[in-house]
Amino acid sequence: MNANGLRFLMLSALAVFISLRAVCQTAFPEVLDKGTLTDQMKYLEEKTRIYENYRAIREDMFQKIKVNTIDTLISAKTRIAGLVALTGTLNARIDSLNGSLDGTKESLQEVTRTKNSIKVIGIEVNKIVYNTIMWTIAGVLIFLLVIGFLAFKRNLAVTRNTKKDYDELKTEYESYRQKSRLEREKMSMDHFNELKKLKGK
Repeated sequence: MNANGLRFLMLSALAVFISLRAVCQTAFPEVLDKGTLTDQMKYLEEKTRIYENYRAIREDMFQKIKVNTIDTLISAKTRIAGLVALTGTLNARIDSLNGSLDGTKESLQEVTRTKNSIKVIGIEVNKIVYNTIMWTIAGVLIFLLVIGFLAFKRNLAVTRNTKKDYDELKTEYESYRQKSRLEREKMSMDHFNELKKLKGK
């Protein structure tokens, strides 16, 4: 085999090796596309190696986790904004129900000052029947007010929990980002020191 044939064979083998490596680098496990953020972190923890207390992570996987984390934060912010808007709506509804309840109470007080017979639209109505109707309306309004208050309380708790989860996730992400930066700097320094050692020999 001549030198040109040997050179062609070596270049072909190098091209196949580089293309195989590129395919391996771009292939992502399913957990990084569909898994929860916790599952993705657990996957990285299980599949990456630790060398001298530093964890080596592929750059493409790090970028994928970074994008997934940002998407999760945006989704959490959107959920929080929705819950805040819902809380505002519930507050307005509770105020409206309180106003209705106050109006009903005033009507009931007026009724107690009237006689046994009340004229409504020109029709004589028994006071007991009238009171029964008014108390039914008041009961329905109070029931709606209680439901509104419980819904508000529940949504407030959900909002607090979501904010707490968001803060924890943000802290965890900042810690992870800081740790990754320190690992990269350490690797660069180690590489630089090794180059200095090789040059010194």
